[in-house]
Amino acid sequence: MIRIAFIGFRHVHIYSLLDSCKQSGKFEVVGLCEEDPVAREEIKKNKLVDLTHDNYLKMLDEVECDAIACGDYYGKRGSIIIEALRRGKHVLTDKPVCTRQSELDEIEKLVNANNLKIGCMLGSRFNGRYIKARELIQSGAIGEIHAVNVGGQHPLNYGSRPSWYFEEDKHGGTINDIAIHAVDFVPWITGLEFSESVAALSWNAFLKDIPHFHDAGQFIARMNNNCGFICDVSYFMPDSFAYSYELYWRPTFFGREGIIETSAITPKVRLAKNGDKEAELLDPEPTIKAGYIYSFYDELKGLEAKMTTADIIKATRISLKIQDAAYSESAYVKL
Repeated sequence: MIRIAFIGFRHVHIYSLLDSCKQSGKFEVVGLCEEDPVAREEIKKNKLVDLTHDNYLKMLDEVECDAIACGDYYGKRGSIIIEALRRGKHVLTDKPVCTRQSELDEIEKLVNANNLKIGCMLGSRFNGRYIKARELIQSGAIGEIHAVNVGGQHPLNYGSRPSWYFEEDKHGGTINDIAIHAVDFVPWITGLEFSESVAALSWNAFLKDIPHFHDAGQFIARMNNNCGFICDVSYFMPDSFAYSYELYWRPTFFGREGIIETSAITPKVRLAKNGDKEAELLDPEPTIKAGYIYSFYDELKGLEAKMTTADIIKATRISLKIQDAAYSESAYVKL
């Protein structure tokens, strides 16, 4: 069993991570910490978890653990993770890993120096629809991929989403927050690598009352075979549709011999091959629920992992570079 201590409960994702660890039979939860007094009171009032600590450093001093799990606000995650790595702890975190390239530099340095592992809640590799798309593309079903479009729009849910999202220096950017999923799963599906951010946009569109919060994010990138990649991760999904609309996380792959399209929730994978008159609707492969925690466990145990520390650092690095390119209005940035 891997002994794991949790820090930060200010994003709902951390509760599903906690439940998954408890149910896995591979992790023993040995500590639960929330430093923010308002968040602690809310947790206590709603009986969400039984916290053991209100100070992260004290928890690390007092609790014997092999790894920490991080769910604090995005801008704080880098420092939390760095402290854990300095103490020789592995890390399992919600995404994004951090919000600054300098933090990632230190994280990568510590991981490499101390043979530590990073796991992350990037679930797309474990979604059966994407697994099926990968099998088709890597078997040559539609030939070489020349264009990829990803619609990753999310509902903003202003009013129910944590208030820290909209505080300066706590969110870190919509591209870094959301696009990391696509930055991870598109190379995994296609076998291609990102080479360049051609153009990136980040702006305030819907939420005019909070002008510093950029609820819109789009970018165009180039992959190593000159494949074009277009991605939109804006908070433009109608709140009433939430995460149930079939356009949610919809990638479309254009190959020399056809098209493959699916989404995170659609029941089928669509295959339209050149020469056919109708598209095939194919069944997805089985989805691996919370597959990222089992991948993290496998890497810790020296087994073959479906998503590695190196994969996570690479996806984080690319996402941060594209986010920075959007903020600085920089074109043709090498990735």
